[in-house]
Amino acid sequence: MKSLRNHLSLVIALLSILFSLQTFIIVERSIDAYKESLVSNYSLVIVSQKNLTLKEIKKKHTLVSDLLPISPDGVIKKLNAGISKKSMDLLKLSLPKFYKLKLQHYPTPNEVHNLTKSLLRNSSIVKVETFSKSHDTTYKLLLLFKTVISVFAFSVGLVTILLISKELKIWQFKHTERMSIMGLFGAPIWLSSAILFRLALVDAFVASGLSFALFSIIASSDWVMEQFTNIGISVVVFDPIRDFGMMLGVAVLLSTLLAAFIVISHKEEV
Repeated sequence: MKSLRNHLSLVIALLSILFSLQTFIIVERSIDAYKESLVSNYSLVIVSQKNLTLKEIKKKHTLVSDLLPISPDGVIKKLNAGISKKSMDLLKLSLPKFYKLKLQHYPTPNEVHNLTKSLLRNSSIVKVETFSKSHDTTYKLLLLFKTVISVFAFSVGLVTILLISKELKIWQFKHTERMSIMGLFGAPIWLSSAILFRLALVDAFVASGLSFALFSIIASSDWVMEQFTNIGISVVVFDPIRDFGMMLGVAVLLSTLLAAFIVISHKEEV
């Protein structure tokens, strides 16, 4: 029973790290998906004295993905109060050209600032509207959310690593007599410490398996999918191949490294 409790402690500690790591990945994917959603709705408005072409703009600004002319007909119709057709045509000719500028990705405030400065170097462009206030607020909120999740995941990971190390240290003390006797008979360090590494590997596989089951259930949950649908994004919550491979690799590597560190420190003490 005591041995099972020790195993359970290590499994739960590893599971906590894997859960934090996968949660961080889901948040990363959600932010990226939300940025994709934002970029389809975000655009700059350019006012130019001359006609502009997408080729001309993209030649100097790689961030730009599309250039769409904005028709002035709607504004002119509002001003139409018995104006003759000839006057309407003259008014159209005298008005500047308006364009909607679409971007390759959702830009940082610095990218928007640099793009605006670069566009205004064009002598025919008289104004660039970036809607910077709403853009900067949205971007800072995304950045804040990502930072909070990163700090949380790092804190949980650090505390859990210390717990795993302590748990393996307890197992080392339990088998220290056996390890010392094997060492006296000339057994190499890796052989005398094999039980510690076996414990670490077994519990790493168990923790990875539990993580796989947990996130498979979460990924198939209608409630979780509904939350993403409500904010208009589609996110891969759990990739059975890539994400599980990452989980297993992290669990095995972490538990093996900690076990090796404890064995080396034990050797130094002896």
